[in-house]
Amino acid sequence: MKKAEKSFTVNGRGHLAIGGVDTLELAGQFGTPLYVFDEEAIRRTCRRYREALGRSYGEGGLALYASKAFSCKEIYRIVGSEGLGADVVSAGELYTALEAGFVAAKIYYHGNNKTDDELLFAMEKGVGAIVVDNLPELRRLAKLRQRMDRDQDVLLRIKPGIDAHTHNYIRTGQIDSKFGFALETGEALEAVRETLGTEGVRLRGLHCHIGSQIFDTQPFVDAARVMARFMGEIRRSCGATLTTLNLGGGFGVQYIEGDDPVPFEETLAEVAVALRETCKEEGIPQPFVLVEPGRSIVNSACATLYTVGARKEIPGVRTYVSVDGGMTDNPRYALYQAQYEAVVANRAGEERNEHVTLAGKCCESGDLLGEDMPLQHCDSGDILAVLCTGAYNFSMASGYNRIRRPAVVMVKDGLARLVVRRETLEDIVRCDI
Repeated sequence: MKKAEKSFTVNGRGHLAIGGVDTLELAGQFGTPLYVFDEEAIRRTCRRYREALGRSYGEGGLALYASKAFSCKEIYRIVGSEGLGADVVSAGELYTALEAGFVAAKIYYHGNNKTDDELLFAMEKGVGAIVVDNLPELRRLAKLRQRMDRDQDVLLRIKPGIDAHTHNYIRTGQIDSKFGFALETGEALEAVRETLGTEGVRLRGLHCHIGSQIFDTQPFVDAARVMARFMGEIRRSCGATLTTLNLGGGFGVQYIEGDDPVPFEETLAEVAVALRETCKEEGIPQPFVLVEPGRSIVNSACATLYTVGARKEIPGVRTYVSVDGGMTDNPRYALYQAQYEAVVANRAGEERNEHVTLAGKCCESGDLLGEDMPLQHCDSGDILAVLCTGAYNFSMASGYNRIRRPAVVMVKDGLARLVVRRETLEDIVRCDI
């Protein structure tokens, strides 16, 4: 197995194991499709973030788990117990975290188009801060805040103008983005001035996020310097010293053999040096630093299990292997042509001796999990695992064709437990009138 697959091993029976648990036994017990997470791997990564921030900032840093990567009650219980905060972008994510017992003060509420109901809900529950995306939102927030008996802490989302060299769909830090206030146009400074003059709203700091699945350190370093310089400009022109800087997430992970991301510890250490130097140059105190890892916490700790159905060989063209899931549980290939590695779980110790196109069961020609993928030979009834599926699979799963969403299982210490049950047919029609 490749180096990123620390959760995945081949056991003595030649089967794929996740967190030491045989995947064939998991498929037999819980059915397929099935998301399987290695809890200890998630916890190890949470600790790595905590330790890396501690080395760079002492008590002056905190990792916020980016809920959009994978949201359910159990993941909030896990990351909360490991000392992380959370980044949420909807009432649904916030409600789930709170239902899991997450501390509201360690939750930061994001989003580019929050509704009044969402803003009120966040304030009523006492979230740590609301990340304001635009001036209409700030003005609505100020009016809604009048119903509360306390002021509301906010961060302003800033577009630092950094090209993160990633897929266009997941770049967010450049001027042409639906998110945040632009630095280049003066919009960001005007937003700061208006926020400072808004009664009942406390401007605690700034937020930026330059994109996702970033393999280089330099964009993060550049963003930190730009944001620190802007904090210096705010102090000089507005007389305000901001205390918090959220540098977002986007740390790249390995999906396939050729992916070579920089370990996030190295990135965080270089960013800390750049931030410390720039703050000194600007004559401002170093702010409390937040980062927002999501994909890098859960992605490599998970595989999705499927049962192979039809095998269709088209001579001179390709071989299709169909599974009992597809774009409903993993839309990323259809959206981004995202690449994955797969293994026939009951032949995991054997060589991958053919190339196939993995097809889902939806009524769409584009319902694929990958093309020309190396795989052990498989036939109907075999169990197939697609690796590193922990991020943006469960969270983006759909009910297209009214296919039931899969169950989610956590494995730890050789045992498996259900954390999200499989949808039933009754669930599918539950909201129908």
